[in-house]
Amino acid sequence: MSRPVDPDAQYRIKPHITKGYVYASTQPPYPDPITGKKKYRHIHWGTVDENSKFIPGAPFFMASPEERTRLIFPEDWDMSEAKRLTGLREPGRPVYDGDDRNRFYGDIWLLEQIAVKVGIRKDLETVFDGNREIVDDILTLAMFPYLTKFNYSRVARWQKIAAAPSSRGLTPKAITLLTQSISEQHRMDILRLRAARLGKDELCAVDSTSRSAYGWSLADIRWGKNRDRLPLEQTLEVVVYTLSSHMPVYYRTFPGNMPDSRSIETILTDLEHAGFKDLILITDRGYESLCNLEKYILRGQSMVMCVKSGPKDAAKAIKSLGAFGARPDEMAVDSEAMVYHKQFDIVYEVESTG
Repeated sequence: MSRPVDPDAQYRIKPHITKGYVYASTQPPYPDPITGKKKYRHIHWGTVDENSKFIPGAPFFMASPEERTRLIFPEDWDMSEAKRLTGLREPGRPVYDGDDRNRFYGDIWLLEQIAVKVGIRKDLETVFDGNREIVDDILTLAMFPYLTKFNYSRVARWQKIAAAPSSRGLTPKAITLLTQSISEQHRMDILRLRAARLGKDELCAVDSTSRSAYGWSLADIRWGKNRDRLPLEQTLEVVVYTLSSHMPVYYRTFPGNMPDSRSIETILTDLEHAGFKDLILITDRGYESLCNLEKYILRGQSMVMCVKSGPKDAAKAIKSLGAFGARPDEMAVDSEAMVYHKQFDIVYEVESTG
């Protein structure tokens, strides 16, 4: 009569000594891909010291809570370190009455407080009809690349060691389903709610930067060429943010070969459709052109522009100030804005073509 099979044998932890180290190991079976015979492999979940204290390793950290609970450790082992370092305890929040042992929560806690303070959590809950689960998922996806610099394929693994806002594992499939459920209407609704939080005549800076990419499937990357002649395609990323609260109100990517002077028309149209009104935009020299100046005048768009000193009108205004080393006497001082300035009138002629 054969010995009965122990169904828990592959989950029993036993010491495995190799190269002078003692590992906490299991030996789950697997079929040999060539012969089809059953074989066994060692999985090292951590190490064991001379006092039978278990020190968890990377496989233990990255395992799911369900997988950890199936592991059967010897009763005489000290498991205190595993409980202190891993998610065997409840997902963390700061403990004000004792020692906070969740060392992976400080940066997430800060971002969560910012989301509450600036109203983005409340606005998202309004857009998604109070569905906190979707809002937590979105905030988790927003925090993840900022905190880790990794792509979204690692979100679910990161959630196992960090107390992210979302409690469900955001696998690549779950992320795809979530992003597919977000419509253009949702995007416009959140922009309108953000616009309602801005004051009248809010000063907003317009800034862009190019980002090199190794892929080639996105249209903006396919058409973008690196101006430094590096062998990489690139995209142009534009953000508009307020100078008083430093709140981003607009973001968009453009092909990397599109100059700033051409992208301003799309930026103004998007801001208008999203409900942003009475904004005063501040731009650098890249957005300066006569065509854009006409757009601002026809739209009634208030602008603060940096211009090159070479054009006739700018050179004439600078020359009229004479020689100066600090503030010219003709310039007034604005103590509130902490700038000195002088206003010039520019003659602008429009000729009709019939």
